[in-house]
Amino acid sequence: MLELKDVQVFRGNTHVLHGVSMEVGQGEIVALIGANGAGKTTTLRAISGLLPTREGTITYTPGSGQPLETNRMSAESIVASGLCHCPEGRGIFGGLSVIENLHMGAYLRNDTQGIQEDIEKIHAMFPILADRAKQTAGTLSGGEQMMLALGRSLMSCPKLLMLDEPSLGLAPLVVEAIFEMLADINKQGVTVLLVEQNAVMALDLAHRAYVLENGVVTMTGSGAELANDDNVRKAYLGG
Repeated sequence: MLELKDVQVFRGNTHVLHGVSMEVGQGEIVALIGANGAGKTTTLRAISGLLPTREGTITYTPGSGQPLETNRMSAESIVASGLCHCPEGRGIFGGLSVIENLHMGAYLRNDTQGIQEDIEKIHAMFPILADRAKQTAGTLSGGEQMMLALGRSLMSCPKLLMLDEPSLGLAPLVVEAIFEMLADINKQGVTVLLVEQNAVMALDLAHRAYVLENGVVTMTGSGAELANDDNVRKAYLGG
C-alpha cells in the first residue's frame, strides 16, 4: 500500500534521511522505532508531502486505485486520496471547540449526512468528546486532546493513518486505552503506520516494524522478532 525507495531528505543543509526504503502492506500495523533525532518524524512528513524529498520515490496505492507518488503531490491531495497524518504534539486547533475540530477533519468532504454519521461514530468511540463537544479544545487534558486528534484524523476517512508519538506525555492507563483503540481501528480496515517512542507497546501492537538510526533503516522484521532481538532490547526496550 505504501512503498518508500531510497528516499533522501535534507532539512536545510542537514542530510536527515539517507536512502530510506520501507513498505506498509494493506491492513497492517507497521511501527517505526528509533532514538530521538533518528528521522522518524521526517519520514512521516516526507510521506505526507510536508517535506520535499531530494531523491527516491514514495508510492501510495489506495486500495484498488492507481499508484500515487506522494512526493510529487500537494499535502491536500494526499489527504484527499485517503492518507492521513496525525502529527506529533496532536496539532489540534486549541481555540476551536471539540466539535469544530472534528469538522475540520472533514474539510475536504461534502457529504453532509456521512459527516454527521461519522461524528456519531467518533462520539461512540470516545464518549468524552461528545460530553465536551462545545468545550474549547485547548482546555482538554492531554489524553482527551489525543482522542480528539485521532477522531479528527478519522473524520477524513483514511485508508492509511500515520501517527507520530501518540503516547507522548500521557499517563500509562491513557496510553493503554489509545493503543487498544488503534488495534480496533486497524480491525475496521484502516492501515496504520506508527512512530512511537514506547517501543515495547509499539512492537507488541505491530505486525511488522522497522528500526531507524541516523536516517538509515538498520533492521526490519515482525514486531515479535524485533522485540526479542538482543540489540533492540538493549537499545530501546530497557535491556
